Amino acid sequence: MLSIWRKDLALGPRSPVLLFAVVMPVLITLLVQGVFGSLFERPPRVGIVDLGDSAVTAAALELEELRTSRVADVETLQRLVTDHDLDAGLVLPAGFDAALRAGERPPLTLYVAGESRANDRAIVAITTIDLLRSVEGRAASIAVEVVAPGGEGVPLQVRLVPFIVLYALFAAGVFVTSFSFTEEREKRTIDALLASPLTMNEFLVAKGLFGGTLAAAMSLVTLALNGALVGQPVGLLLALAIGAVMAAMIGLLYGIAAPDTKVLFALVKTLSILVFAPALWYVFPEWPQWIAYVFPTYWLLNPIVEIGQQGAGLADVWWQLVIGAAICLALVPLLARLAQRVRAPVAA
Repeated sequence: MLSIWRKDLALGPRSPVLLFAVVMPVLITLLVQGVFGSLFERPPRVGIVDLGDSAVTAAALELEELRTSRVADVETLQRLVTDHDLDAGLVLPAGFDAALRAGERPPLTLYVAGESRANDRAIVAITTIDLLRSVEGRAASIAVEVVAPGGEGVPLQVRLVPFIVLYALFAAGVFVTSFSFTEEREKRTIDALLASPLTMNEFLVAKGLFGGTLAAAMSLVTLALNGALVGQPVGLLLALAIGAVMAAMIGLLYGIAAPDTKVLFALVKTLSILVFAPALWYVFPEWPQWIAYVFPTYWLLNPIVEIGQQGAGLADVWWQLVIGAAICLALVPLLARLAQRVRAPVAA
C-alpha cells in the first residue's frame, strides 16, 4: 500500500488532474478575494513633505491605516501623486505646529491623485483632521457612531469560503482518487497489482490515502488563504481528517462505478451538484438550513467551516463529526462489496 502511495506521489505532478486539484482552489481564492474581498487591498499611500519637523509627520508614520512615507521636496511629491505612486500628499510648512497651537490657521496643502479611490481620499482626509486636532490639543467636535440597521451582514467573500473549501476537498479527494483508480483499470496495471499479494481492499486504501492526504492539505491551504484558521487546531485537524476520508471514499465510489475516464467525467458532471449542494446554504443563509442536512457532504463541510471560519470549539461540533465519521464507516462495507466486482476492461 505504501509503495502504491509513493508511486502516486512521485508520478502525481505529471498528471494534469493533480495539478488541477492543486492550482484551481488557489486561483479561485485569489479571484474571489480579489473581486469581493480584501486580499489585494492596501492602506492609502500618503507622502509628506515636512519643512519643520512637525509632530503630524511622526504620528502619521505610526498609523496602520495609512502607508506613510517622507518625501524630500514638493516637486517630487507632485510627481509621485500625478503618477499615482501615491494616493495623496501633504505639505507641512515650517512652524506649522506652533501656529496651530497658537490658534492660527496655517496653510496645509493636500494633493490627491486623480486615480485614487474615493474611500482612500475619505480615509486620508479624516485621518489628517484627527492628527491636526491631536497636535492642536483639542478633542473632536463631534462623535460619530456607526450603526448597521438589522445587524452586520456577512460579506459575500466570507459566504463563498465554504464553497472554495468544498471544492478543494472535491477536486483532490474525489476527483484525484477516482481518476487514479480508473486510470489503473484502463491501463490494466490493476491486474498486475492484484496478481501480487496485494488485495483489492488494500488497493482501495492505498488510492484513498493519496487522495485523502492531498484533500486535507489543500483544504488547509485554502482555509489559510481565506483567513479561516481561527478555531482550535486539534478540532480543525480532526474535522479535516474526517472530511478528507469521506471525500476519498466518494472518489473511490466514482472510480468503481466508472470503467473508463469518459464515464468518470460524465459521473463527475452529473453528480457534482449533490456534492456541492450544501455550500449553497452558506451563500444563501436565508434558505431553510435543515434541507442541507440531507446531503452527506454537509457533515464534512460544516464542522470545518464552524471551527476554521467561525472559531467554534470541538465541544460545539463533536456531534457533527460523529455523524460524518458514521457516514464514513457506513461506506466501508459498501466499498468492499462493490470492489469485488471490479474487473479491468478487456483489450479490444
